[in-house]
Amino acid sequence: MRKPQALLDRVDHPPWWRDRRVIPWLVQGVVGLLLLVLIAFLLGNLVHNLTARGMLLSWRWLGEPAGFDISESFLPFDAAQPYWRGLAAGLANTLRAVLSGLVGATLLGTLAGMASFSRNGLLRGLTRAYVEIIRNIPLLLQLIFWYFVVFLSLPNGTAALQIPGVVLAKSGLYLAGFSQGMHWSLPQLINGVWQAPWRLSVEFAALLSGLIIYSGAFIAEVVRGGIASVPKGQWEAATSLGMGWFPTLRHVVLPQALRVIVPGLNTQYISLAKNSSLAVAVGFSDLYSVAETTLNQTGRALEVYLLLLGAYLALDLVISVVMNGLNRLVQIRER
Repeated sequence: MRKPQALLDRVDHPPWWRDRRVIPWLVQGVVGLLLLVLIAFLLGNLVHNLTARGMLLSWRWLGEPAGFDISESFLPFDAAQPYWRGLAAGLANTLRAVLSGLVGATLLGTLAGMASFSRNGLLRGLTRAYVEIIRNIPLLLQLIFWYFVVFLSLPNGTAALQIPGVVLAKSGLYLAGFSQGMHWSLPQLINGVWQAPWRLSVEFAALLSGLIIYSGAFIAEVVRGGIASVPKGQWEAATSLGMGWFPTLRHVVLPQALRVIVPGLNTQYISLAKNSSLAVAVGFSDLYSVAETTLNQTGRALEVYLLLLGAYLALDLVISVVMNGLNRLVQIRER
């Protein structure tokens, strides 16, 4: 017995409130509308409160003289220059710390991750201890340790710790390098003050040490997991060809492990960039420190925090875009 045509049409074309193709779009539209209403309400409330206090958004203060100095700045800055210049100098210091930290943490983490597969039991144990201890101590405590316990306890003058090409003193970290005349120059003590082509302040050195050692422990675990994902047969095949431990890692294992390592590095790099804002704990004038001083002097809380949010968001997005591009390059393409 054939079903009536009307019943067949009802089955093939159900009402819109029962159509599975329509319901998801309807739910998303309702949720989106509610979010827009909520955002409009919050913005309206914000504008009303700011208007009542006479604090509507204004960016004119960026051109006013800052009135404060920055102890260490990659970009030249003094108190007579405007606030925007000070914020730019703070951003340059942040970028300097982040880029240096990324390079140092990557090298340390890669070496520590590779050492986890060493045939030397003592080296494996030391690597494991480093990773477990450092990862479980808050970064803020580590920064305070490096600044107050390590660098501020260093002696000055002739008693400073001297390594060929490197001098560790309470006044800073002095490194050998090329001078203005393109001559290789070593750190020298002149009139009781150390001079060198490259000098790092104790604040920057403490921040960099904390970021590298802390992030390096997490990167070591990412590298270890990537190496462990490579089939054991790859190690055995390389050994059967007479390759040593390090050549096997470099030429056989690591190239295959990159497809697992790179996504994890993306997360750790973004965390390092955000953790750099803890520089204020050791007195380093990064973007957050300069912004905090600017806020205290101008009272423009909303504008300052909008600039901070935008700067850190842009930095994290750049890191994410670069790492996602690298991730596409290292993925194994199937034929």
